[in-house]
Amino acid sequence: MKTYRIMAIDDENIVGKMIKTVFEQAGYIVETFLNAKPALERLKKEKFDVVITDLKMKDIDGMKVLETIKKEFPETKVIMITAFASLDTSIQAFRKKVDDFFPKPVKISELKACVERLIHGES
Repeated sequence: MKTYRIMAIDDENIVGKMIKTVFEQAGYIVETFLNAKPALERLKKEKFDVVITDLKMKDIDGMKVLETIKKEFPETKVIMITAFASLDTSIQAFRKKVDDFFPKPVKISELKACVERLIHGES
């Protein structure tokens, strides 16, 4: 059975830790990053099935992460999470082909269901 890989990029350490704990318990391989630059470098070396990224980060923002992944790794699914959710940011994210979008605080059960749906293709 294939083991799926998830990457979490969030400048709040607690968010990455929560995602890592929950998804590793569910059998996924999870890598977390506090900054987008090393995360994008890692994507060049290793395939990830899903990337969960924050929108507002210090180095590269989530929209740029989304654009880069969709251009360079089109098979990778991207979920955006943000404390700055607005209609404008969600529309912008969906125009850039985000696979899903969640305002913070994220309900971990909803995030988990979303990842399952994206990986296993259930609609």
